[in-house]
Amino acid sequence: MKRLMMFTLMGLLAVMLTLPVTALAQKKLKIGLGDPIDSDQGVLALRFKEIVEKTSGGRYTVDIFPAGQLGDEQKMVKDARRGSIDGAVVAINNITPFAKSVGVLTLPYLMQSFNDAVKATTGDLGDKWRDVLIKEAGVRVLGWGYSNFRVLTNSKRPVATLADLKGLKIRVPKNAIMIETWKALGAEPVPMAWPETFTALQQKVVDGQDNPHVANFSMKFYEVQKYTSECHYLFSLQPLVFGEKFFSGLSPEDQAMFTRAGIEAQQYNLLFSVTEAETAKQNMIKNGVAYNDIEDEDQWSKIAMDVVWPKFYDTVGGKPAVDDVVKALGR
Repeated sequence: MKRLMMFTLMGLLAVMLTLPVTALAQKKLKIGLGDPIDSDQGVLALRFKEIVEKTSGGRYTVDIFPAGQLGDEQKMVKDARRGSIDGAVVAINNITPFAKSVGVLTLPYLMQSFNDAVKATTGDLGDKWRDVLIKEAGVRVLGWGYSNFRVLTNSKRPVATLADLKGLKIRVPKNAIMIETWKALGAEPVPMAWPETFTALQQKVVDGQDNPHVANFSMKFYEVQKYTSECHYLFSLQPLVFGEKFFSGLSPEDQAMFTRAGIEAQQYNLLFSVTEAETAKQNMIKNGVAYNDIEDEDQWSKIAMDVVWPKFYDTVGGKPAVDDVVKALGR
C-alpha cells in the first residue's frame, strides 16, 4: 500500500512539473462595480483587467461583476477590505463612511473643473487619500475614475434656477453631505441605494436624481426622466480600490505591476470621460430629454460654501484641512 501511494504521489508530481508556470500560479481576481459595464466605472475596470492580464502573462485573470451584482457599493468596500472580493470601483461618497476625512472630496462646489478633479487626486493630495484609505478603510486606491459632474435629471419640470428646485424629491446616496446640500438648495433629498433608483424613478417615488451624463445614459434614465439640468455642484470621482490585505500580500514585483495598471487605467478613463460626456449628453437629448443650463449657479455655489461646508468641517478634519485642499487647487 505504501509503495502504491508513493508511486501515485510521484506521478502527480511529474504531472505538476509538466504544467506551464502560468497554470500553476494563476489567480482569478473578482472586481465589483456599482454601475453597468458600459459606464465610466466599466471603462476603468476593463482597462485595468486588460493591462493586468497582459502584463502578468496570464498569471492573473480578472472577472468583473457590474451593476451591483456583488451588492451595493458600500458592501463592496467592506468585502474588499475583508477579502471576500479583491476590488471594486465605487463612487467616492460610498467610501467616506469608512474614512470620513476623504469626505472633503464630496463638499459641494469644491471642485469646479476637470483640472480641479485631477489635482485633487494626484500628487501630494493623491498620496494623502491613498494613505488615509489604507489606514482608516483598509483599502488601497489603485486608480481614479473621473466621471464628470453630477447633473440633475427629473420628470416633473425644467430646472434652471433655485426656485425651480423647491419641493422636488431627489434621490441621493446615503451620504450626509449630499443630503444636506440638496436640502440647503431647496429640494427634498431621498436617500436610496443605487440599485433601487431606476424603479423609484419609474414609479415616481422620487422625481429625479443626479449623476454624470454617461451614467444617466447607460442606465437609460431617458426612459423615466424628462429634463436634465447642467449643474456643477459635485464632480463624481470613482476610485478603483483593492483590499489592502490582498495588496500587501503580493510580491514587490506584482505590487508594482498592479500600481502601474491602476495609473494607466486612470489615464485612459480620464480621456474617455472628457470625450464621451458630451456624446452621452447628446444621446439623452436625442432620446427626448430636455436640456437646461442653470441661470443662477453662483447662488447655488454661495449657499453650498456658506451653509453646507461649515456643517461638515469637523467631520472632514476641520476647516484648516478644507482650506489646505482649496489652496492646493489653486484658489
